[in-house]
Amino acid sequence: MLYIDNILFAIILIAGIGFFAQNVKKLKRNINLGRDVNRTDNSSARWKNMTMIALGQSKMVKRPIAAFLHLIVYVGFIIINLEVLEIIIDGLFGTHRVFSKMGSFYGFLIGSFEVLAVLVLVAVAAFWIRRNVLSIGRFRSADLNGAPKKDANTILYFEVVLMSLFLIMNAFDLHFQDMNSGNIISQFLAPSPDTFSLEAVTIIERTAWWLHIVGILIFLNYLYYSKHLHILLAFPNTYFADLNAKGKFDNLESVTKEVKLMMDPNADPFAAQPVEENAVPSKFGASDVQDLNWVQLLNAYTCTECGRCTSSCPANQTGKKLSPRKIMMDTRDRLEEVGKNIDANKGVFVPDGKSLLNDYITTEELWACTSCNACVEECPVNISPLSIIMDMRRYLVMEQSAAPQSLNAMMTNIENNGAPWQYNQMDRLNWKDEN
Repeated sequence: MLYIDNILFAIILIAGIGFFAQNVKKLKRNINLGRDVNRTDNSSARWKNMTMIALGQSKMVKRPIAAFLHLIVYVGFIIINLEVLEIIIDGLFGTHRVFSKMGSFYGFLIGSFEVLAVLVLVAVAAFWIRRNVLSIGRFRSADLNGAPKKDANTILYFEVVLMSLFLIMNAFDLHFQDMNSGNIISQFLAPSPDTFSLEAVTIIERTAWWLHIVGILIFLNYLYYSKHLHILLAFPNTYFADLNAKGKFDNLESVTKEVKLMMDPNADPFAAQPVEENAVPSKFGASDVQDLNWVQLLNAYTCTECGRCTSSCPANQTGKKLSPRKIMMDTRDRLEEVGKNIDANKGVFVPDGKSLLNDYITTEELWACTSCNACVEECPVNISPLSIIMDMRRYLVMEQSAAPQSLNAMMTNIENNGAPWQYNQMDRLNWKDEN
């Protein structure tokens, strides 16, 4: 027989999952605003990447302390929330610890969950101290001021509350304590009969139970607005990551065709594919998020804001304005702004006079990059800030002719002299006459 609390639980559950599904739909829509790019090749290598990097966290171990703490939170939080399935069944059908029929195995599971909950609390405390007390450079950067820092701390507070509620729920569940199986930690938190009445114990247990499941649903929906979206997106992001060797850049097909025509003296320029009448020529490079490809936009949403990219960036280390982390955060912020514009205008983007270039990312940042790939190598989830930087540079050079003076001089020399130096081709061998 269903009661009012079962119906209320069902309503809350449907509302929470429904709102999450809407956010997922919006997330997918925003990512698909990017240009198409084929990332379906070499599926075996892609599955290996996802297994090793996203699931196995193989790139995290480069910084062992952070890796160990993150592993505790990652494993603990995911495994502990397996008990959410039991809570959902109990909430919908009015049962109580329906899986306890599994006997000693259930005790083993819950006991493991309790130990992990304590470890998560310890790890979260360490993370909070690292972010807010210790002077770790990558957490003191200006691009984390304000909302990003609050977001990181909010996630930590969420985890503390959810783990604490789990332990309290177990401690005040007299049926569970009477089983004396799996209460490895909660037995020490269990209420004394002299301190709490049976009614008070029941109220505390039920309150913790409700807050725990509601808190999980709130956390689930907060992910969309948080850097912790990587919990979900790290898997597709590592799967669809670029498999090419670092340092290999893509060539524009239209430019490649032009170069081939120039290099082939027998080529017929009029034999090229005809251009459709009134066709809009494609833009070289990227000035806004719609010009990037969908994998780059997925990268932006997957960014964990850990700062490993920025802390390893030689340009940033020498005091230049560039921060690869900020590049990803700016891309995500602009993409969100474009998405809200589409929502406000019934599915159509109305030009707002803004763009990723200049309004979010400055040319000073772009030209500070040495294209060394350090940021790509360091990212624990295979994000490539460099690909965005190079596409925006391409736009500056090929669309706006806005390259720095030194680069313009080099390109002029290549055009006129066939080399980056300011020497006529006829004078190239003059150096041999100096001896």
